[in-house]
Amino acid sequence: MIWYPYEQMKTMKAPYEIVDAEGPYLYTKDAKLLDSISSWWSVIYGYHQPQITEAICQQASKFSHVMLGGLTHKPVEELSEKLANWLPGDLDYCFFSDSGSVAVEVALKMALQYYVNRGEMRRTKVLALEHAYHGDTFKTMAVGDDEDYHFVLQVYGKSPYVMHIPTEISAMEEAFARYKDELNCFIVEPLLQGAGGMRMYDIAFLKRARELCNQYGVLLIFDEVATGFGRTGHRFVADVVLPDILVLGKGLTGGHIGHAVTVANKKVYESFYDDTPEKALMHGPTFMGNALACAAAKASIALFEQLDVPARVAHIEAVTRRELAGFTDSRIREIRIMGGCACIEVYDIKTLDGYQQFAYEHGVFARPFLNYLYSMVPYILNDEELVKIFAVMKEWFRRTEK
Repeated sequence: MIWYPYEQMKTMKAPYEIVDAEGPYLYTKDAKLLDSISSWWSVIYGYHQPQITEAICQQASKFSHVMLGGLTHKPVEELSEKLANWLPGDLDYCFFSDSGSVAVEVALKMALQYYVNRGEMRRTKVLALEHAYHGDTFKTMAVGDDEDYHFVLQVYGKSPYVMHIPTEISAMEEAFARYKDELNCFIVEPLLQGAGGMRMYDIAFLKRARELCNQYGVLLIFDEVATGFGRTGHRFVADVVLPDILVLGKGLTGGHIGHAVTVANKKVYESFYDDTPEKALMHGPTFMGNALACAAAKASIALFEQLDVPARVAHIEAVTRRELAGFTDSRIREIRIMGGCACIEVYDIKTLDGYQQFAYEHGVFARPFLNYLYSMVPYILNDEELVKIFAVMKEWFRRTEK
């Protein structure tokens, strides 16, 4: 029996069975569904993308996987070189893993050991954001701040090692002044907090964060698993404000196979580069640098450049703003739009009861959560397909109006 994610198995509605997928569409045996959320925000070029599929098949004809312990191979070497040249600043050192959550774990471990390796044993604390979501493994849950996902940690009580602040500059300045040399890192989802409610904030907060991290000697981590590869309208938010550690996943492979990477700058890397074995990063996911995933990632990056994704996302945002301009309903708290993401937040979670099935019946796959109805569309949608997604959203409110 399959144990499905984020579901009470006893009461869950039967999932839709997908029999095929192509472009932005999912197919069941009796329906063609426009995917409005890119399979948890990862399938940014659509399903069965020819160039990525071919890259995977070509690599599979040679070998699918070898461990990176004592071995290496061309796909991982070429991907590492491409990322080092492609990413901003001196984000040159790539540590691969098999999921975004694990890649964040690696980043947090790097940050702590960076100071341990320097003999700064007091820097045990992490600064994070309220409403943060960084994954479902234990350390990522601890730096997260959403009890709807991570209520199980309540049995441990509040962690003395993690502080959460709102996206307010004054609160951030106060936290840095208070904890000073106890902090090892400040981790954020830059500009767009995904699973915490599609919350959006201003770049000025991140610019000030960079200044404070420099001032107090704290590492800045950007979790761009969801925001990277164009989602916010920037190629990466790291292009605007440079972190010390960058975490990428989801769109890294165009969503065709699981893979993630934690990319460190020279300062972080050199704190581990030593004759002393104890200073090595003792971490090693079995499938890190998987050859199929590296081939997919190389093809995905080539597509990003070929398709001029930033221009596409700018157009998606313009159409989104046009379609949702002036749309109101007494049950809506706020409508938020940034790049390739749109969110309709309602006051009462019950307002969205039944929306997923309604959307299915109108040819759209959606998965609202809590009181958030949102879209995170594939970048390949044409205008007609994009308009359809918002038309279905608006029709829901009209049909259910009291």
